Amino acid sequence: MSNKILVAYFSCGGDTAVVAKQLAKAAEADLFAIKPVVPYTQADLDWHDKNSRTSVEMRNMTAPEIAERVENMDEYGTVFVGFPIWWYLAPTIINGFLASYDFSGKTVIPFATSGGSELGKAEAVLQAKCSKETKWLPGKLINGDCSIEELKKWLEELGV
Repeated sequence: MSNKILVAYFSCGGDTAVVAKQLAKAAEADLFAIKPVVPYTQADLDWHDKNSRTSVEMRNMTAPEIAERVENMDEYGTVFVGFPIWWYLAPTIINGFLASYDFSGKTVIPFATSGGSELGKAEAVLQAKCSKETKWLPGKLINGDCSIEELKKWLEELGV
């Protein structure tokens, strides 16, 4: 399996994008932004509104269509998948991303940002989207500023 690394991430508010870019630098990895075909509006993101787009997606566990694909996914041996925590889970677009590829023989490592939630059961739900032949390493919640040095230490701990 290739030793190339991909950092794929979904970000609405920008926090996850900042962490993903830092992680890509630390790991000398390629970067891929997971984006929906129809971008989210502020109204879509209103978790107080039970009828907002994200509330409905999370309640029904329906993933929005993803705008672009990683065309060369077979070249990567390790894929970091980043996302904000929504309703104690990964946004459903991450479920759709993981279901769109065969991760057999690859290593998948989640990372998340959150205003106050932990990873919760996000890892278990996401792991179920991958084949049994996927190596799944424990994820990390990364909030606030995270230095390249801190991320390199995490990469060393993971053996990446």
